[in-house]
Amino acid sequence: MHGLELAALSGILVIGILCQWIAWRVKLPAILFLLLCGILVGPVLRYLEPDALFGNMLFPFISLAVAVILFEGSLTLRFQDISGLRKVVRNMITIGAVLTWGITAVATRMLMGFSWEIAFLFGALMVVTGPTVIVPMLRTVRPNANLSNILRWEGILIDPIGATLAVLVFQFIVAVGLQDGIADMVAVFGKILLIGGVLGSICGFIFSVALRKHWIPSFLHNFSALALVCAAFAISDTLEPESGLLTVTVMGVWLANSKGVEVVDILDFKEHLSMVLISMLFIILAARMELSVFNDLGVSALILFGVLQFVARPISAQVSAFGSKLTGAERHFLSWIAPRGIVAAAISAVFAIKLESLGYPEAQQLVPLTFVMIVGTVLLQSFTARPIARWLKVAEPDPKGFLIVGADILSRNIATCLVENGFRVQLTDQNWNNVMAARMEGLPAYWGNPVSEHAERHLNLVGVGRLLALSSNKELNALAAQHYRIEFGASNVFTVRNRQPDDSVETAKSTFRLSGRPLFDEKVTYKSLMELVEGGAELKTTPLTEKFTFEDYLDQCEEKRIPLFAITPGGSLRIFTGDEDFTPKTDWRIVGTATCVPLRSLDKDGKHVQESAKQSD
Repeated sequence: MHGLELAALSGILVIGILCQWIAWRVKLPAILFLLLCGILVGPVLRYLEPDALFGNMLFPFISLAVAVILFEGSLTLRFQDISGLRKVVRNMITIGAVLTWGITAVATRMLMGFSWEIAFLFGALMVVTGPTVIVPMLRTVRPNANLSNILRWEGILIDPIGATLAVLVFQFIVAVGLQDGIADMVAVFGKILLIGGVLGSICGFIFSVALRKHWIPSFLHNFSALALVCAAFAISDTLEPESGLLTVTVMGVWLANSKGVEVVDILDFKEHLSMVLISMLFIILAARMELSVFNDLGVSALILFGVLQFVARPISAQVSAFGSKLTGAERHFLSWIAPRGIVAAAISAVFAIKLESLGYPEAQQLVPLTFVMIVGTVLLQSFTARPIARWLKVAEPDPKGFLIVGADILSRNIATCLVENGFRVQLTDQNWNNVMAARMEGLPAYWGNPVSEHAERHLNLVGVGRLLALSSNKELNALAAQHYRIEFGASNVFTVRNRQPDDSVETAKSTFRLSGRPLFDEKVTYKSLMELVEGGAELKTTPLTEKFTFEDYLDQCEEKRIPLFAITPGGSLRIFTGDEDFTPKTDWRIVGTATCVPLRSLDKDGKHVQESAKQSD
């Protein structure tokens, strides 16, 4: 491969990860930064020319990438998540889609002057929202479970439906004037549904059986899933063009709802792969545009965006939610969220080229107009969704709380101290006596295995974003750490050391390879903490001042003073671990163990005064 081509490919990946990192820092969807960078390196600087770089492989690559992204999203669609809300989802992807299509098409015809054929094609493209923008937005906004599940299901299912609708409109445009035009269009629609539904179900069934019966070794699960998705998509599109998206979506939903099939590892792999593909796709598609085309759109494009945001979406959402159990506030929020994503951009790019060759000059405006809608909806909704969700009171609290595995006296003491400092906790234990003791102390406690299917349905994790594995069972701690690292992130999963007397240093270290971050100081173990608590040591919160520093805190009780947490003036909690280096400052609060009688105390001037009595060990 030539040096310039290698540099271009590497540059796409580097720019992609930088955009993702910036988006993470400022808590905005990465699509905004990806599109801006794509335009910068493409039409502005002319550093990236996707058509020259990829040649004839450009659109096959885009199609396969979109298929993998859709499959990853469909793996999260479990029917139990939308119990009681299936009617709303069904209405959103049928009645709501038709309303959005019709309103957008009429507005496009009136405002942009497109022919009716191109106007209805653009309306079909705007039906699509997509998981590439919905899922990151949901992570930032954090609406309640009802809204999250509806929007996620709609975003994933509407992709193949919108793509199929766009294909039908395109087939109608091609068939205009032909004797059997309408009949051909109906036949195409039937083939897409038949091939997508049947082939997707067959592939999902075969792969679920292979996983359930362990025909495939675990280290090949991810690669097998990727290969099967690409193969199913290719076969489906070969049998009937544009049916592949429906095929991979059906396959993913089948796997997600198959009993006895574990897809966590596959989902984890696909999430990382999807992030890479999404980053590449948005940069590549943005780099293909010409800035002069945006100038030709004029103010009419902005007015069309207003119609899409303030007319089409509210009408479709309110009609779809009519008669459901959703509250008025939930319906209003549903009327606001509908960002457009990568599928709309990819399909518009494919159809624009084909339509120009058929004699539709306005088709060249499809791609830039689609990008205006993508950027407009994502930008507006990203900045306003969270404040609106809070105003409507449909947002979950910030995930600053803790899921604590274990409910014995040690876990209850730590949980009580966290609650006293304003943090939400949720304890879980398989010992009924521990659970009852926690509930008697006013602490929420779940009785059962924290990684069971029952826990997935009944464990209340609203406002919870970190795990403290504090039980005496180190195997359960490790299992919980592995289970929740996907939901909370690996950096938010912590496990207490459960070192046995005969454990070597190597054994102790290997225990934590997959068990999250080790809690507290290297010498602190579950046994040592339990001995302190059972011996009468208390957990206390101590404020730091200019005259009483963190060093003074550590000296106060010699070896009996063990700092566990530090709370900043802004209310953020930092955990003392061996892999994080920070020094608490003035106005911080320290949560740690303390003996019943301190070795030293402070006089009125903040100076140390030695106590006359010293607590014995």
